[in-house]
Amino acid sequence: MGANNQLSKLMVTFAKNVNTAWQNPCYKKSIMKKELHPKNYRMVVFKDMSNGTTFLSKSTAATSETIVFEEDGKEYPVIKLEISNTSHPFYTGKNVLVDTAGRIDKFNKRFGKKTPVGQAPAAEVAE
Repeated sequence: MGANNQLSKLMVTFAKNVNTAWQNPCYKKSIMKKELHPKNYRMVVFKDMSNGTTFLSKSTAATSETIVFEEDGKEYPVIKLEISNTSHPFYTGKNVLVDTAGRIDKFNKRFGKKTPVGQAPAAEVAE
């Protein structure tokens, strides 16, 4: 019986040590920062400039432009996006590059097919 008593005491001691060892110190209230998140959220319309899609959400971003949201007819501040989930190839499943700055044309102009000196480009020869 003495061995069982010692074993149970050992198990209780081990359980107490495990419980205190596995407590995460980040959950203490003194470590958490207070008033970290902003309180001035407002409803804002986000507009995807590549396809014109708009959606309403909360934001703290500053903007001076406004737009009438077509779903409820109210006027909201607008934040313009170059790309969103409605135009991004990952979400649409299409491998289409949205080129808002003309990067492809600029590349083709710099590194496109070169014609030898003295020959006219192919488009001019056909005419």
